[in-house]
Amino acid sequence: MSTRYEFKVLGPLEVRRDGRPVHIDAAKVRLLLAALLAQANHVVTVETLVHRLWGEHPPGRARNTLQNYVLRLRRALGSPPGGAPVLTRPHGYVVEVAPDALDVHRFTALVRQGRTALDEGAAVRAAPLLREALALWRGDPLSDLPAHLLQGVVPALSEQRLDALESRIDADLALGRAADVLPELRGLVEEYPLRERFWAQRMLALFHCGRQGEALESYRVVAALLADELGVAPGAGLRQVHQRLLAAAPNLDEVRGVRAASPSREGELPVEMTTFVGREAQLAELRRLLGAARIVTLTGAGGVGKTRLALRVAAEVAPPFADGVRLADLAPLSDADLLDRAVSEALGLRDQSARPAADAIVGHVRDRCLLLVLDNCEHLVEHVAALVLRLARAAPGLRVLATSRQRLGVPGEHMLTVPSLTLPGAEGQGGDTDRLENAAGADDPLLRSEAVRLLVDRAAGSAPAFRLTARNRDAVTQLCRRLDGMPLAIELAAVRLSTMTAEEMLERLDDRFRLLSVPRPRTSARYSHTLRGVVDWSYDLCTEGERRLWNRLSVFCGGFDLEAAETVCAGEGVAREDVLDLLAGLVDKSIVVVNSSGGRARYTMLETIRQYGRQRLREEGRTTPLQVRHSDFYRMTAVRAGQEWCGPREVDWLIRLRTELPNLRAALAYCATRQDQVAAGVEIAVNLTRTRCWFFCSTLGEGRHWLERLSASGPDGARATVVPDASGTATAGTPGLVVGALVMKAWIALCQGDNPASERFLAECRAVARELPDDPSAAPVTYIEGAHAMLVRGDPAGIALLAEARDGFRAAGQAGDAHMATMLWAMAEAFFGDRLSACAARDVYVAEAEASAAEWARTWAQWCAGLVELRHGEAERALAPLREALARQRAIGDSWGPVWGLETLAWAVAATGDCGWAAWLLGAAHRLRQDTGVALTGLRPFHEAHLLVEGRVRASLDADAYEAAWSRGASAEDGLRLALEEGEFRG
Repeated sequence: MSTRYEFKVLGPLEVRRDGRPVHIDAAKVRLLLAALLAQANHVVTVETLVHRLWGEHPPGRARNTLQNYVLRLRRALGSPPGGAPVLTRPHGYVVEVAPDALDVHRFTALVRQGRTALDEGAAVRAAPLLREALALWRGDPLSDLPAHLLQGVVPALSEQRLDALESRIDADLALGRAADVLPELRGLVEEYPLRERFWAQRMLALFHCGRQGEALESYRVVAALLADELGVAPGAGLRQVHQRLLAAAPNLDEVRGVRAASPSREGELPVEMTTFVGREAQLAELRRLLGAARIVTLTGAGGVGKTRLALRVAAEVAPPFADGVRLADLAPLSDADLLDRAVSEALGLRDQSARPAADAIVGHVRDRCLLLVLDNCEHLVEHVAALVLRLARAAPGLRVLATSRQRLGVPGEHMLTVPSLTLPGAEGQGGDTDRLENAAGADDPLLRSEAVRLLVDRAAGSAPAFRLTARNRDAVTQLCRRLDGMPLAIELAAVRLSTMTAEEMLERLDDRFRLLSVPRPRTSARYSHTLRGVVDWSYDLCTEGERRLWNRLSVFCGGFDLEAAETVCAGEGVAREDVLDLLAGLVDKSIVVVNSSGGRARYTMLETIRQYGRQRLREEGRTTPLQVRHSDFYRMTAVRAGQEWCGPREVDWLIRLRTELPNLRAALAYCATRQDQVAAGVEIAVNLTRTRCWFFCSTLGEGRHWLERLSASGPDGARATVVPDASGTATAGTPGLVVGALVMKAWIALCQGDNPASERFLAECRAVARELPDDPSAAPVTYIEGAHAMLVRGDPAGIALLAEARDGFRAAGQAGDAHMATMLWAMAEAFFGDRLSACAARDVYVAEAEASAAEWARTWAQWCAGLVELRHGEAERALAPLREALARQRAIGDSWGPVWGLETLAWAVAATGDCGWAAWLLGAAHRLRQDTGVALTGLRPFHEAHLLVEGRVRASLDADAYEAAWSRGASAEDGLRLALEEGEFRG
């Protein structure tokens, strides 16, 4: 026998299970059930439930807490296996109720039957039905729960009750019960003095009781109330009843027609046809803005979801607006002269006079409490701004919510830029394959991404066979990312999933404008519902100069700054001094997004916007010149970084280069395909390696890739022979110029522990050095010989070679390269020298690092000081400099230094006898090496020290204890942070 649940919300919340009361004591659990019952038999999204439970300030782990409340609700209800009646769905939860198990459903059905009977003239049948419906009310709806968290639910239920009460009184009046309802109506007009229909019913009842004078006095009272409270005259229906009373011929049908003036349906908010996904942060912020500001504009790129967000919030905040919410869609307008008329029609005005429509609008809204939504304003922005300003000055009760790709620019305007949907992060990858093979549930980490949730939701309608599985989740992740999280693009992609897989879509996404062309000929709009149509519209709104700049900016990857835009894009129709203003115009039109939170403003374009500009640039035949300018700009950027590294701006340059990596990669890729640009490409790669950019960004393998690829890009596969001259310009020709690239390749291979490759590259360096024994290139070759001797062979001879290289670099004025040689020389002394020589080298290195004012260099000097103390002094005293070096490297975002710092700290901790902690550190260091691709076995002094410490730690712990501690370190998500925090505690 199945369990029967009954729910009551027309009063305090009540629940019965098989006829017996169910007690739910926890307030939040009761509120959760009420929120589900408000949309019974429909999925309530997680975002909506979080907002219902906590309002604008949810806790940090709201989703997990909500999950806990759902479990507690199921336990309180005594739910059988499967969770009914509260079920989990992909985007939220649903409470399933039988047709007659929820009192509000029974109420609605009875009212519908009663009104039907009343419309058919069967008042005798209507009256008992409406009485039965109203008898279901036990008080104010959900009166035991906080009303502010049920905004929109409680007011809507209360309004339904009043509507039913009006209908029941109509039935009683039709049955001749005027005297019976008069006392009730007197109380109602006192409780609801601005509700015109109650006044009309009271006037009619008074007339039928022979009290015509009191009926006319009632009209005078309500007219005065409306004027004093709202500044409006009685509605047309109430005025007509008054006229009938004066003529002594009132009619019940006229009374039933008395309601607040109802504008035409043209301005009503449309009913949502699909699920609203995500946007909880924007929903909350927009609600806040509409409560504080009179003019709010949603801006953002075309297709980002401005209209949907505006309509959702407008519906949510509608109850406080006594005169409702009206929508004017301006998209179809092509003539600005028709703007006023379109807004007038949306407001329900049918003014046929000769006066200007704007005057009629002002007169209509002057004394009203109204929210006006103006959608798609970008093509009429100046005219819309003028109208909005006039209305705002005339109507203090008016709120305006506009959507536009460009701000209106009126006084008092508050802007909210609508971003793309949130994209899947690393947590969306991989996971339990067995679990993921099943349909994704509400708790799937990938569904935390709004973009993925939208794709899955829309695919459920257009491609019912589509499922999120272990096989396709990576493709879905990449698809959502490459579509920038843009709702329109994702919805169009969902339609394509009916005929192709996510993997196939990824393969064709370079031609996204063709792929995502899914026209809907049965709907009318200013453009077909295609991705290209939306972007075409934005392009048409730009000036000629803005279009040129848009096209040229498409050459950038991952963003750019003002200097880059001015250098690369100026010329041939775009003056350098105009770039800033044109760029500001594109920002204003939501084509370009600006981030001013750092020291330099950073500009970005959505990939869809960038691809569109790239297509236009190809059509102009300007792609190659722009790519050459782009490559040259980033070549000079790398050169400047190479000239200034190991100085006061070292960290600034490293951070800037990391930010510019997408552009640097694009420049390197272009140079590798053009023989006349290979020299520039090698120069970029060499300088990025010289500045240790690849190390800092933990992309060492990429640096080696570019050096190898470009070195092999000479004519007929011959090695490119390029290195910058004193002016910073790349030239090609003599074999000696290739030394820079060869040395950097060998250096990276050494650091990776790839001994065979380092031997091969070193042999090439030696061959060049033999040809030019007196060339300045001798110092780099000597440097790599010394590094190889120390790191690969573990040979003390490396000490002298590195000292010689240091002197050679200093003589050539290459301070940064000299510093690197000093660092390796001091390191070699620490591993192979005696205490006296090691301490002397350390002191020289620390002094040089301090004098350079280079923060990264200083962190390595501290590390070296700790290494020397560990090997030639006291282990306890080595801990402080090693930890300090790690902390400072973490602070500047260094990904390379901690690989060695954490390992060395493990050695020092083991030397102090804390072997359990040392085992944890060894595991954490191993994970960092795995993440960066470093093979310790190829770095002899480090590998030998590692084996020695590992053996000592294993000997001090039993096998299980060692493995447990090591595994905890290796599995730590942020081992560096935990190591520093634990180190402070232990210290």
